Amino acid sequence: MKIYIYGAGSIGCYIGGRLATVGADVSFITRSRVYEELSTSGLKLTDYTGKTIKIAANDLQLSVDPKIVTDADIIFVCVKSAATEQVAKELYDNLGAHRPYIVSFQNGLSNVPILKRILKHHSILEGMVPFNVAVQAVGHFHQGTSGALHVKAYAQQQDLAKLFKQAELGIVFDQDMLAVQWAKILLNLNNSINALSKLPLKQQLSNHQYRQCLAMAQQETLYLLDLAQIKPAKLTAISAHLLPKIISLPDFIFKILSRKMLAIDPLARSSMQDDLMAGRTTEVDWINGEVVQLAQQLGKQAPINKTLIELIKQAEISGSEFSIGADDLKIKLKHAAKLKF
Repeated sequence: MKIYIYGAGSIGCYIGGRLATVGADVSFITRSRVYEELSTSGLKLTDYTGKTIKIAANDLQLSVDPKIVTDADIIFVCVKSAATEQVAKELYDNLGAHRPYIVSFQNGLSNVPILKRILKHHSILEGMVPFNVAVQAVGHFHQGTSGALHVKAYAQQQDLAKLFKQAELGIVFDQDMLAVQWAKILLNLNNSINALSKLPLKQQLSNHQYRQCLAMAQQETLYLLDLAQIKPAKLTAISAHLLPKIISLPDFIFKILSRKMLAIDPLARSSMQDDLMAGRTTEVDWINGEVVQLAQQLGKQAPINKTLIELIKQAEISGSEFSIGADDLKIKLKHAAKLKF
């Protein structure tokens, strides 16, 4: 199986690197800057269990040329959502009559529709990455939380399942990926809060006020999902509708229950925080923005998630200087929603 990773960022490097270490034929299509970095540093992959994997630079198949995809059996699209249309056009130009499977391992709901619109005759599959991957240094990517990847069920999935099993990466094949994607968004609503806090995930989630902010964003989203008759999948030991209640519990109770929900280490932080600190545009429009779009489709409003978007946009302009404390954030969200919590 010839695998291409289109977009060698945190997720692409981590998944591709894990597969390459068990002998998979993996090539990374990346930007010039990342090509130069990885050509020198190689890859170092670590995780919350203490696993460490190193791949020497000369053992990596790296390229900046998207034309090389013509022999692909499967392509994992791992670029930021804003680049999806450009990547789809590049794939259209270079694949020709070749028809590999294309899996979108990206945030949000809109990437697969964009890929399908441009690549009309290709097999496009929804994918979902549940765990957090953060950059620790050049070429060093750390999986900070647990979870199994999800991919839309397809005819030849047993080949991919076998490969992921060899790499000790959990993978689940689903028919209803919309339910999975919305369940992931519910968890990812914390990305903006984590980015605004500038704290590691574990420390931020240990703060009751920040957790209440997350619960408010989740409650607003669940209300809209109920109206739309969308039932989010169960990705953790706790069902989606119980998440806000569990998250809002006092610290000592939450600490006990959270161990059953998600394994997380002190190094983990959201990719949105990484983007803010590096001065990059975030994917807030493909996370909290999906909630606002759903509200608009239903003739409703989503003031809590809209406020989080506005704060992140402000942070993008202000750079790494911007942060907001838990109390202040909670006040802003309560004011936006005009609700009492």
